[in-house]
Amino acid sequence: MMKRITTTALAVALALAALAPAPAAVAQTLGQEPIGAPRVPASHSVEQADATLAQVARDRAAVHARYAAEEQLCYTLFFVNRCLDKAKEVRRVALSELRAVEVEANHFKRVESVERRDQELAERIRKDEAELATRQAQPAKPLPPAGASAGAPRAPAAGSSPQQRQAAYDAKVQRQQAEEAAGAGQRAANAAAFEKKAQVAAQRQVDVAARKAEKAAKLAARQKQAAAEERRAAEAAAAAAKR
Repeated sequence: MMKRITTTALAVALALAALAPAPAAVAQTLGQEPIGAPRVPASHSVEQADATLAQVARDRAAVHARYAAEEQLCYTLFFVNRCLDKAKEVRRVALSELRAVEVEANHFKRVESVERRDQELAERIRKDEAELATRQAQPAKPLPPAGASAGAPRAPAAGSSPQQRQAAYDAKVQRQQAEEAAGAGQRAANAAAFEKKAQVAAQRQVDVAARKAEKAAKLAARQKQAAAEERRAAEAAAAAAKR
């Protein structure tokens, strides 16, 4: 019976050795990082954040597999509960570290997405402003003299008096002036709409900055809490080792 238990324990131990992560892994080494090394590496691009999230998923699966193997080994030992408690604590610390890395990568991707939308909005506003300035800079079309172009009032039919011809010309001029006034009103409406859009964009940037600050504060608080839990776990493990 003792020989069979020893053989089983040896097989499980070999499986644990195969499942053990490489020492150079970042935040997935289950507490084996050098003292003073950063727990959560910062992301610098969306591609890097995606790669980090993919690595976290693989490492999380490895942590669960390692715990399953350690659980089987514990059942072959005399102090089963103590062994299981230690294995659970190792798993908890490892998952906590992976969660911190995952939170940082997701936070970076959200911030990057918001900044990209803000840049696109600012570019659209800049183009609208340039187009409006171009339209406003165009001079108003001068009124053509009588008979100078096809748009000028047509000469009245033969036999009309000079007073009738003058009245027809005055009517044409009044219609042209009314059209110019209508165009000026439309330009004023366009300018007001652009100003309103700029105010909305400015307020959006203020809101985005406030959300960024709030998210950064929450992330710092979670990292501080995770560090405190890890420190308490290390102290408990050290105390248990002394006993």
